[in-house]
Amino acid sequence: MDSFIDSLPADLFDQTTLVSLAATVAILAVAYLLSLQALDRHTTSGSQRFLFIWHAFDALIHFTLEGSFLYHCFFSWIPLSSVSNPLALAPTAHNFLGYTNRAYGPQAGGDNPFAQLWMVYAKADRRWAGADLAVISLELLTVFVTGPLACAICYGIAKKDPRTNILMIVIATMELYGGFITFCPEWLTMNYNLDASNFMYKWVYLVFFNMLWVFIPLYAVGVAVRDINDAFAVRSKVVASSKDK
Repeated sequence: MDSFIDSLPADLFDQTTLVSLAATVAILAVAYLLSLQALDRHTTSGSQRFLFIWHAFDALIHFTLEGSFLYHCFFSWIPLSSVSNPLALAPTAHNFLGYTNRAYGPQAGGDNPFAQLWMVYAKADRRWAGADLAVISLELLTVFVTGPLACAICYGIAKKDPRTNILMIVIATMELYGGFITFCPEWLTMNYNLDASNFMYKWVYLVFFNMLWVFIPLYAVGVAVRDINDAFAVRSKVVASSKDK
């Protein structure tokens, strides 16, 4: 037990970290409350309620947290000349937005709460402190495409629209693809930007939070495929019965 505690970062329970984790829980609570307002408790299955909560949570995460990341990538910067050791900063892509003398990203966000939140996560993956082109490109799609699609799925589940299954497969594929593109560069460079030196960074920040966007999208695909298969089965029975007549 002592060795486990010693492996944890000294600032594990500082105010910024606790607020960051609490913000995630609060967003989940909001998604749950939305499900209570939008879904009929008597006619909505457990799987559909779960998927509503997940996609509401997904949309809120994309719009608030990841949206704030994009904001700092495009609008928060500090001149490299003001930093005594620029190499200590998380990298900003060369000529990003046409500048070679600026450092962008949450690391330049100062006391902004969202910048501080991302600096907590950047302890495990330093790319999220700066302006990494692959990450920014994925987040642009995530915030402006995946987020609205997640809202559309919530609406479709509330209205019991069967076409929602198609959207769930689309968004799940996007999430899985995005996760692969996020971490494949790190695997190819032997996790150069990742810090998995302790339990919190490795198993909570890197594994738990990211694997949510692997297993739950896979579950969503399974539910959607099952419903689509059931619809085809019903159609086959209808066609067969009409031929018999």
